[in-house]
Amino acid sequence: MPTDATDDIAVRPAWIERGGRPWFPVTGEVHFSRVPRERWSEVLGHARAGGLTSIATYVFWQAHEPTPGDLRWDGNLDLRAFVELAGAHGLEVVVRLGPWSHGEARHGGFPDWLVERDLALRTDDPAYLDLVRRFYGATVAQLTGLTHADDGGPVVGAQIENELYDQPGHLATLRTIAEDAGLHLRLWTATGWGGAQLPGSLLPVYSAYADGFWAEADDEWPPWSQVHFRYSPVRDDLGTGADVREALDGVATHDGVAADGGVPAGEVPDPGTPFITCELGGGMHVAYHRRPLVQPADVAALALAKIGSGSVWQGYYVYAGGTQRTGPHGTEQESQATDYPNDVPTRTYDFGAPVGEHQQVRAHHHLLRRQHLWLADDGAALAAMPATVGGGSDDPDELRWAVRSDGRRGYLFVTTYQPARAPLPPQPGVQLDVAFEDGPVTVPTRPVDLPAGVSVVWPLRHPLADGVVLRSATAQLVTRLDGAPAVAEGGDRGVVVLAATDGVPVELVLDGEVAAAGPVTARADDGATVVTLDAPPGPGTVVDLPGVRVLVLDDATADRLYRLDVAGRERLVLADAPVHAVDGELVVHAVSPHVRISMLPGTDLKDAALTSDGGTATVAPADGPGGPWSTWALHLPAAGTHGLAVEPHPVAPAPPAPVRGGPADRLSAPTDFSGAAHVHLEVPAVALADVDRTLLRLDWTGDVGRAVVGGEVISDHFWHGRTWDVDLTPWREQVARDGLTLELLPWRGATGVWVDPSVRSVRDGITVGSARVVRVARAVLSFADDVRR
Repeated sequence: MPTDATDDIAVRPAWIERGGRPWFPVTGEVHFSRVPRERWSEVLGHARAGGLTSIATYVFWQAHEPTPGDLRWDGNLDLRAFVELAGAHGLEVVVRLGPWSHGEARHGGFPDWLVERDLALRTDDPAYLDLVRRFYGATVAQLTGLTHADDGGPVVGAQIENELYDQPGHLATLRTIAEDAGLHLRLWTATGWGGAQLPGSLLPVYSAYADGFWAEADDEWPPWSQVHFRYSPVRDDLGTGADVREALDGVATHDGVAADGGVPAGEVPDPGTPFITCELGGGMHVAYHRRPLVQPADVAALALAKIGSGSVWQGYYVYAGGTQRTGPHGTEQESQATDYPNDVPTRTYDFGAPVGEHQQVRAHHHLLRRQHLWLADDGAALAAMPATVGGGSDDPDELRWAVRSDGRRGYLFVTTYQPARAPLPPQPGVQLDVAFEDGPVTVPTRPVDLPAGVSVVWPLRHPLADGVVLRSATAQLVTRLDGAPAVAEGGDRGVVVLAATDGVPVELVLDGEVAAAGPVTARADDGATVVTLDAPPGPGTVVDLPGVRVLVLDDATADRLYRLDVAGRERLVLADAPVHAVDGELVVHAVSPHVRISMLPGTDLKDAALTSDGGTATVAPADGPGGPWSTWALHLPAAGTHGLAVEPHPVAPAPPAPVRGGPADRLSAPTDFSGAAHVHLEVPAVALADVDRTLLRLDWTGDVGRAVVGGEVISDHFWHGRTWDVDLTPWREQVARDGLTLELLPWRGATGVWVDPSVRSVRDGITVGSARVVRVARAVLSFADDVRR
């Protein structure tokens, strides 16, 4: 049935509105056709537990129509099943329709048969549009009954094309074709970076990456990446995809200026639409010639900088990695062989994402979750707060700050973070006056020294409970739970969670005279109550205020915090392993046999049961972190690691000579592995059996590696400083019987491949530091039905 007015979506000049209120969505890219279907639920579960409200996904034309008229939606190409499953996980969907997608796919996702025809692709060429109508029609048919506007379903938006900057009429035509096919939505977008010319019928959406594999090998840190660690009203980015634009269309950019008459990046006018991002780098892919090593803290700091700059929709590319497909013409990755400037790996599309190619949960999944929990709690108010950029220049000594405020309340953003190759210094004596309609707020009340390498957002005039207003704090708002007797002894009070920043003393300033209890000291100051902590922040540090308890966590504990629906209500969860919730149960993915789970409220939970897909599992009450938490100890003996014997310094007898190619004359990935080091690994059956997943984890240095099972390349890796993970699960029986072979080529510094300075001193040759089988156990923690309500 059509969506009623209480949940209708509308576009306003400064934000997206839902049900008549500002709305702050959080979207992460997940390519369903690059993830095994049996792993979809796990990926979507992690995405929802990570605080995403929606996922975006490409519909790669080459995958769904490998030969003309042969439209396929089976297996992990089943778009409809994926959308339905996302909805079951509480996630909405933005469908990236193409027809041209890029996504580091061969021909940008176009089928070879289409490219081989004499057509004016990506234009209103009638013959091309006829083929687009067929593809769009089949795609839209998969979404029948699943759109939010018509059916109350999970599909809330669609993106048309990708990085098409000079064909506004064609983009408008594509939307019309999709609507004529029956796709009715409130949100229609197109990528707006590169000075793109868009029709008024499409919302521009923007990108920001900490680094890019598409830069040149002699570019130490692209200037179009540096700007994203500063607060700025400029949304555009002339760097993303610039090399492809030059290669395919002959349009170059130099120093942020487009050679075709475009305007300088710093002078791109405000389009008068909400500030929406769709490609905040969730990590970064690698090319042969240039291999960035984006760190989790880079991802989190960049994302927070965009919120401070005015973003009202956080969108990540990619949030979960995948594996490049193979098709009628072999592997389907971007390459110089198909006229792209770059050679990327033939199989892996891990992207260093928060959730990896094989569902490895990484540190930035946790760092971003802290931001997303905050947005879930206060995003509606934040979306209606315009941004004011204070310090934001490229001077590393200038304090970088911004404020988002509606005139009555708001947030102060301050950062001393840049990636390690260009770090910022600490900022001593930080104190700012923030103007509001009824007067300024000075924060903090006494200057503090802000350490190097941190990004903070401090609440100002934040309502905690009836009559209790947090004038300011030097800790970050994470989330809150509504009051319930089980949450706090002695009354029906809510819990507000703040996270301290290492090295910054916690100060809470409350309007008026407020009674504060707990491990605190309170003093009166300028019509306010200033509360400081007498105990270090942590899971047991609770400040009792009238009508509310404030839980002040340390940084490390905040990174372990989830807010999940368990046994009939939302609860705060602290976990030593990645978790997500399904039907009121906790799903745990553990690489260690010992996991602790703490919950708040938890005193109402009893009769816990633990089941595991492999091996045995037990659960028992355990001592918790103190304070209001209830804790369980999980024992999963199937989880753990198994070391393998491996030659530490294999020699490649005849590695191929470096070559260059493609339209940008960049270094080309080797294709001849006959002269590589061939390292055979024997993997005992016991290391592979009776567990949900088995990963081969290699700590190594070299140039390029391939993992081969039965003559098939199942994984490849351009070494760049990260470990190399190979999923052995689909090949367990064959690997247990025959082992697997690594084909490794040596690092040669003189070749000129760019890697991060932190790993650049690696010696020439090949070194295998370790080879381990990582056994990932999946377990489900459930509670007696009688506790659910």
